[in-house]
Amino acid sequence: MTIREILHFPDPRLREVSKPIQEITDEHRSLAKEMLQIMYDEPGIGLAAPQINERIRMAVIDTNWGEEGGEKNPLVLINPEIVEREGEITWTEGCLSVPDFQAEVERSFRVKVKALDLDGKEQVYDVEELDAVVFQHEIDHLDGVLFIDHISRLKRNLYIKKRKKMLAREEEEPEEKLPPNFFDTGNS
Repeated sequence: MTIREILHFPDPRLREVSKPIQEITDEHRSLAKEMLQIMYDEPGIGLAAPQINERIRMAVIDTNWGEEGGEKNPLVLINPEIVEREGEITWTEGCLSVPDFQAEVERSFRVKVKALDLDGKEQVYDVEELDAVVFQHEIDHLDGVLFIDHISRLKRNLYIKKRKKMLAREEEEPEEKLPPNFFDTGNS
């Protein structure tokens, strides 16, 4: 199985709105397995299909496995939607698609989410705190929204400037440094 690359900001594909899944197929089940593998390898606690350039409304979440002694308890969400919100919480978020940056984001403290599982059965998740934050974060990805869209313009602009410098540096650094006379054949 080829592991796909995670798209990174400012890739414009991260801003596209994903399409609902009409019928769950074996390809979707296979994609869910791959997404879980990527999420655990990174490591992360959530991953949305658009982050690996799939324009479908699917996300994987596992907030338990990273905790000390926590066991893996993956959730696959197909066409998730938030049907209730309550309260407010501020949480420091990061994102696999927004490298080298974390920021405090205000979210709903509790959310109720309806989604299909891989068998096409409707599931309802009533979650709070970290779980609520992760559900909101991943559903945002399906709508082309990044967590940096929820922070102040100043903080976002500082990150954008830093990210541009990082990308410029990556472009300047050659893959392999060759000695200065490498192309000199000695036949001048």
